[in-house]
Amino acid sequence: MTITRAIIPDQRSRITEEPTPPPYRRVPAYLIRRLQMISTAIVAEEFEGEDMSVSEWAVLIMIENHPGIDQSRLAEVVAIDRTNTGRLVDQLEAKGLVERRPHDSDRRVWMLRCTPLGLKIRKRLRPRALASQERLLSCLGPAQRELFINLMSQVVTANEEYVRPGAGRRKPKTR
Repeated sequence: MTITRAIIPDQRSRITEEPTPPPYRRVPAYLIRRLQMISTAIVAEEFEGEDMSVSEWAVLIMIENHPGIDQSRLAEVVAIDRTNTGRLVDQLEAKGLVERRPHDSDRRVWMLRCTPLGLKIRKRLRPRALASQERLLSCLGPAQRELFINLMSQVVTANEEYVRPGAGRRKPKTR
């Protein structure tokens, strides 16, 4: 899908048409990937000097929001393969930010929780993470931000079945 022209409302609520961008700049997949790269770079820049990668931050957020989540489910939620999810949990555990506990009935399953230090770090870094998102969306007005987030959420929700680690490199699960 390529969208052929950009229509942008100006400050006086009239519609103005910008020059046609190169075709690839109107392909949703290209723009989404580019935006993801920009977003990651802004968060990484905001966390510069901290001992926290963007991937570790994503895992810490999910563990905080889903206390007692098992490592396999965590991998699904963050859409990172199990090996790399395990590596990230190892790193967070070594820093004292998360802890693994064996499942009550299945000793092969590890349940994950944030430690008090993990919660403290999360609380301290949260304003910086939110500031990075504000910075990312600073080119949009409040109503445009809300619309943008709602539209992204709608597209993501409608296509959740395609989320899998290594998407594009691995065959989807049979349904």
